[in-house]
Amino acid sequence: MANKGKGKGGKNRRRGKNDNNSQKRELILRDESQEYAQITKMLGNGRVEASCFDGVKRIAHIRGKLRKKVWMAQGDIILVALRDFQDEQCDVVHKYNADEARTLVSQGELPETAKINQTDTFGGDDDEDANFEFGAESDDEKDDELDIDDI
Repeated sequence: MANKGKGKGGKNRRRGKNDNNSQKRELILRDESQEYAQITKMLGNGRVEASCFDGVKRIAHIRGKLRKKVWMAQGDIILVALRDFQDEQCDVVHKYNADEARTLVSQGELPETAKINQTDTFGGDDDEDANFEFGAESDDEKDDELDIDDI
């Protein structure tokens, strides 16, 4: 009993698990100077690359209220606040879960082409120089090859 009198964990245990998925929250719609977007790439340092539904790709900064409490991933639908002085940057205001995103599509706020819960839709075109073709070769290519028995 060497550790008698010690606690059962640190700060995170006392804080408890943030489990508020069961309760229904109010759907937040966009105002003017706000836009819906989808995360295309996680950049680190509290920033994401977001493809806004007005057709512009922007660097979005995750605000401090959401930073370590609301986890974001590639493909998530978010609400961003646009900046008056920088059009290529914006701030993440809210993250929608999949049910809320489907509700936004059905209400006409998001376009029907919005892909919800599909993370493999982005970054697939990066391997352009790695093209391999397998199959039958033409006759002139076979003549140029060396046969191991001839050596």
